[in-house]
Amino acid sequence: MSANEDSAPIHKRRPRYSGKNPRRFEDKYKEHAPENYPETIAQVLASGKTPAGSHRPIMVQEILDSLKLAPGMRVVDATLGYGGHAAELLPRLCPGGVLIGLDVDGMELAKTEARLRALGWGPETFRVRRSNFAGLPQVVAQEGWEGADAVLADLGVSSMQIDTPSRGFSFKVDGSLDMRMNPSHGQPASRFIESAKPDDLALIFTDNADEPHAAILAEGLAGRQFGSTLQLATAIRDLLSPISSADIEATVRRVFQAIRIAVNDEFSALDSLLRSLPASLRAGGRVAILTFHSGEDRRVKKSFQAGRRSGQYSEIAEEVIRPSPEECRSNMRASPAKLRWAVKADF
Repeated sequence: MSANEDSAPIHKRRPRYSGKNPRRFEDKYKEHAPENYPETIAQVLASGKTPAGSHRPIMVQEILDSLKLAPGMRVVDATLGYGGHAAELLPRLCPGGVLIGLDVDGMELAKTEARLRALGWGPETFRVRRSNFAGLPQVVAQEGWEGADAVLADLGVSSMQIDTPSRGFSFKVDGSLDMRMNPSHGQPASRFIESAKPDDLALIFTDNADEPHAAILAEGLAGRQFGSTLQLATAIRDLLSPISSADIEATVRRVFQAIRIAVNDEFSALDSLLRSLPASLRAGGRVAILTFHSGEDRRVKKSFQAGRRSGQYSEIAEEVIRPSPEECRSNMRASPAKLRWAVKADF
């Protein structure tokens, strides 16, 4: 055997699975490298779904129309996620512009930075900061900017987080009941439910998800131990099955949403962002916020209206902007999205 043969890499076959496809998410090779399987991805997209392991940015053109970007601008993507919106914003800032991407999820932030670096965006144009969007003023100050020309905040949970069972955001596949955006901070959803009192949990279900069965669900869930997402989903279905003929799966989704918002204290972070926005924008700077829940949209709407009355904003979106029917058909996750924008007064 020659030296070349000795040093040649050994080809490793994928493991064989019982059945057609691997069952464990960790073994689903297509989900972990969707770019290598274009035919499969095309089939999923044609059905109006988002391929697992990938993300489709929502309302891209509407956001671009709202922010009115130009070369040389300084922009903050306050919720970087997969980087889908950032990849659309960056070319419009060149030459001379800078985009800073914020994300509290360190696990996804490193992947997104690598993904955008591979597309050719160097640190002179694209930078990342591990931060909740409530940290916007500190980031702007650290950069030495008097204010950003534009700020984008997409408040939706990224598809990668939803599709990864170990993160606990979805009950589609069983996984650890965690739900933390920053897994190194705070308590997981399992501990949150176990320590919650029924009255507090009922208020969370109502305020965070407009859940009509909040009291019954809170009484049946508070103080219980749930080790996985499917255990919690099953408990919700069992509690409602004797009393409701409505869409129980919609209730399960609402309860998961309400708990996620509470675990991550999302409304407090959003309120902080809204308070700090005028001071974080330069005169004439623009902000666009994409929401996916009525509680989020109400906060954005009221904040922008109050800013318009006080003279902080010279212009705001008078009506909420929604995704087109075509986008909703091609991407079901776009359906609940609402977009609002505002312009800081030029004084």
